[in-house]
Order: sequence, then C-alpha cells, then structure tokens
Amino acid sequence: MVELSSRGSAAPLRAIVCMIGGSALVTANDALTKLLTGGYPVGQVMALRGLFIMVPIVFLVWRAGGIAVLRTRNPKGHLLRVCCVLAGTILFLNAIRYLPLAEAVAISFSGPLFTTALATPLLGERVGWRRWMAVLAGFAGVAIIFQPGSAVMQWASLLALAGGLTGALRDILTRHMHAGETSEALLAYTSFGVMICGFASVPIFGWNEVTVRDWGLFALNGLVIGGAHFLLIEAFRYGEAALVAPFKYSTVLWATLYGFLFFGDLPERSTLIGAGVVVASGLYILHRERRRREGDADD
Repeated sequence: MVELSSRGSAAPLRAIVCMIGGSALVTANDALTKLLTGGYPVGQVMALRGLFIMVPIVFLVWRAGGIAVLRTRNPKGHLLRVCCVLAGTILFLNAIRYLPLAEAVAISFSGPLFTTALATPLLGERVGWRRWMAVLAGFAGVAIIFQPGSAVMQWASLLALAGGLTGALRDILTRHMHAGETSEALLAYTSFGVMICGFASVPIFGWNEVTVRDWGLFALNGLVIGGAHFLLIEAFRYGEAALVAPFKYSTVLWATLYGFLFFGDLPERSTLIGAGVVVASGLYILHRERRRREGDADD
C-alpha cells in the first residue's frame, strides 16, 4: 500500500517532467527539420522523416497491446486529420526555412487562440467574454511579433500563423475522434498519411541526393519526434490536462535555446514581448477552461 501511495503521489511530478521533456524533443525536431529544409524539398523531408517516425510508432503500438489498437471506426475522420496535419506541416516547414526558430514557434502558439475562437461555430461550445478578451490579447501578441521587415519574413510569418490555424482544426477534429480512437491510432494513421503524401510529391518537387550525415539527421529526426509523442502521451497518462498543458509553453524557451545553439539566432525584443503576451493569453484560456469544467457558470 505504501508503494502504491508513493507512486500515486509521484504521478503529477512525472507528468510534468514528461511534458517538459516531450516539449524539448518536439522543439529539437523543429530544429533538426530547419537544418534539413535548407538542402531538401519539403516533400522529401516529410517522406524521409516519416519513414523513420514509423520505428517509434511500431514500439508504441506494441507497448499498447499490438495491432488491435489501430482498429478504427472513423476512417473519414483520420483522412480529414491527415489533411489538417499535412497542410500544417507544409506551412510550418516552409515558415522555418526563413524565420528564426523561436519566432516561428511563438507564432505557432496562436493555435489555442484559434481553437477557442472556433469552439462556438464548430463545436457548439459557449465561449465567455473573458476567453474572448484573452483571444484578442493573444492575437495582439502575434501582431507584435509581426514587425515590419522584408517581404520574405512577412510571408513566412503568415505561413506560421496559417500553420497555427490548421493546428487548431486538427485539435478540434481530435476532440471529436478521441472518444472512439486510441492515441496510437491517431498518431500512426496521421504519420503514415503525411509520409505517403511526401513521397507522392517527389515527381513534382524533386528529390536531392542524401548525404551520409543527413541520413543520420533524418533518422534522428524521426526517432526524436517519436520519443516526443511517447513522452506527451505519458504526460497525459500520469496527470490531468489542466496540470500538464501549461508546461507545453516551455517550447518557447527550448526554441530560443536551440535557435541560439544551432543557428546563432537570438530573438528580437518584439518577439519576446509578443511571445510573452501569446503565452499569457494561452495560459489564461487554459485556466478559464478548467474553471468552466468545474462548473463555473461565469465563463
């Protein structure tokens, strides 16, 4: 009994550690992808990265009980989710070609803002004035990040923002599907679909010869993102969403660190201020959603 109690009391800490570790690996994946998009077409990056992502996915499926966890009642939902993730991947990969990593990640955190804004028309959920004010404040933070600059930078920022929108659509669709689909099925079918689309794009966008070093980077890329998904799944296994979700915003810190270590980039003052506003808005939205689930009628 003592062991079980101790294990239970350690679960929240374990969940937080898994979320922070998963966020660090997600951002490391972004950094590796940014390195690779400089020398390869986006479709080739999606294809080869997806090929190596299959390795940790096989492990996750085996760990969850085998191929039975991949059974689905909603193939159309999976197809729509693949389309959302595919669009988001293409947008974000093109954005990080030109943007500093921390700036691209900060803009991509507009996703929860879009999710809240779309909750009423797409999910029929009531969104109170407090959350609407948080959404408006968050988009003001995004506008702060959008500083006047070159046309390329402005278009890249818009691509990152559009990626946040597709991420919101993906999350809304996931809410509809999660009750009847396993996390492993959602991950496996989406990753496989994006990989196939990457290979299908090769006749259109071309294929560059891969160096020995870059084969290693592609393999590391796939293993890292697979490890990230494993840790994120574990985070929600050991802790409630209200506890662990705020720690996902540690991604901004990891992006700043990786951006400096790999690319020598330091975020501009406007990026830091805007990112702070976006993160604060997202955290407040999480807080209000938790209060709403607990029965707070004043939304």
